[in-house]
Amino acid sequence: MEENKINPIQAHTMGKHTGDRPKIAIIDNNMLAMMGLKTILLNVMPIADINTFCTFCEMEAAGPDSFMHYFVALKVVLEQRNFFLAHKNKTFVLTTSTNPNAQLTGFKSICINTSEEQLVKSILQLEQHGHAGGRNLPAMPKALKAKLLSDREIEVLSLIAQGYINKEIADQLNIGLTTVISHRKNIVDKLGMRSVSALTIYAVMHGYVDINKI
Repeated sequence: MEENKINPIQAHTMGKHTGDRPKIAIIDNNMLAMMGLKTILLNVMPIADINTFCTFCEMEAAGPDSFMHYFVALKVVLEQRNFFLAHKNKTFVLTTSTNPNAQLTGFKSICINTSEEQLVKSILQLEQHGHAGGRNLPAMPKALKAKLLSDREIEVLSLIAQGYINKEIADQLNIGLTTVISHRKNIVDKLGMRSVSALTIYAVMHGYVDINKI
């Protein structure tokens, strides 16, 4: 998973943990996968404090009851099954297969052996449906809710998130191809996000596109 460049409006949400920010734990000894997932979670839930642990013992020492959710490697869940069964509503099992037979009964699972775009969509669906569209989470900072894009740029962003290429966007909006390219550059410059995955997250989280359309 490609790590996205963090933009200025997100930077202040990644600093020191404060008491009113929900905490999320990722437990996986695969450092690359763990850091990739952390990057996506920071984009999807910028108000959250994301903590990473290579072992269950490390997480336990940090105070397990302080975490709103656990994103946990399948191996760790199997080794600490009693703990995670008692917290299954807060637990998301990280698997490498989409085969239903490979999933643990009673647990919600996320396949990490997939494209970044599909992983982003899975996590966005969890955020929207698991937290009543985010209404159960603390309010986002004003800087993150601020409208940074023009109405036309929002239209272009929505179509980018839905998978349209520049020529198709031009046709949809009845504007020139060079105009679409110009809008796209402005969007990237304003948001500091270059990957389609990061732009998709931003569009969904700000209500510019429905999760079911991406």
